[in-house]
Amino acid sequence: MRCVVFDLDGTLVDSVPDLTAAANRMLAARGLASVTIPEVTRMVGDGVAALVRRAFAARGAQADEAAIDGFTADYTAHAADATTLFPGAAEALAELTGSGWRLAICTNKPEAAAHALLAALGVDHLFAAIGGGDSFPVRKPDPAHLRATLERAGGTPGRAVMVGDHRNDVAAAAGAGLPCIFAAWGYGTPEMSAGAARVAHRIAEVPAMAADLLGA
Repeated sequence: MRCVVFDLDGTLVDSVPDLTAAANRMLAARGLASVTIPEVTRMVGDGVAALVRRAFAARGAQADEAAIDGFTADYTAHAADATTLFPGAAEALAELTGSGWRLAICTNKPEAAAHALLAALGVDHLFAAIGGGDSFPVRKPDPAHLRATLERAGGTPGRAVMVGDHRNDVAAAAGAGLPCIFAAWGYGTPEMSAGAARVAHRIAEVPAMAADLLGA
C-alpha cells in the first residue's frame, strides 16, 4: 500500500492564529506581554513544550510544567477556532485517496489536539493513523517517530513519502528511509528544505510528486 505521511502545522493546516491566541491567553494570565503571529510562526515545529518555552523566553520569562500543561489543555479546546486547511489541501487529499494512497499524520503536536483539529475540519476520516508528539517515546526529528506512525498506518518505508515544512520532517524522513517533499508554502525557511527529494510550492503538486518519487 502506497502511503503519504503529512506533517500537520504549516503543511496541511494554518494553525498559527490559534497557537498565538492560546500563547497570549497563557502569557496574559502571568502578566506578560503578548506575542505576535510572526513570532509564533518561528516557534512552531518542535512540539508544545518547546513553543511554550520559546514564548516565555521571548518575554524574558521562564516556563514551568504548569504553563505547558495549561497551554496544552487550553489549545486543544480551541484548536479549530481560527485554523484552516491550506488552500488546495482538501482537493489534494481527495486526489490521493481517490488514487489509492493511504494517508497518515506525523506531527509533534499532541495527538489529542491533532485528532480534535482534524475532526473539526472534517478530514479526520481520511487518515489511517495519527502519530502525535506524545504518541511514542520519541518525536521528530527522530526517525522512529515516523517509522512508528507509518507502521500504525499499515505502510512501509519503501512505499511511502513524507511531506513537511520543517527541517525535522526532512531529517526524520532521511533517517527512516523515505523521500521527503518539502512544503514551501508552510512555516519553514527555504534553508530547511536541504536534503528533501522535492520542493513543492503548492500542495496541489504533491500527488504527482509522490507518484513520481515511488515510480508509480
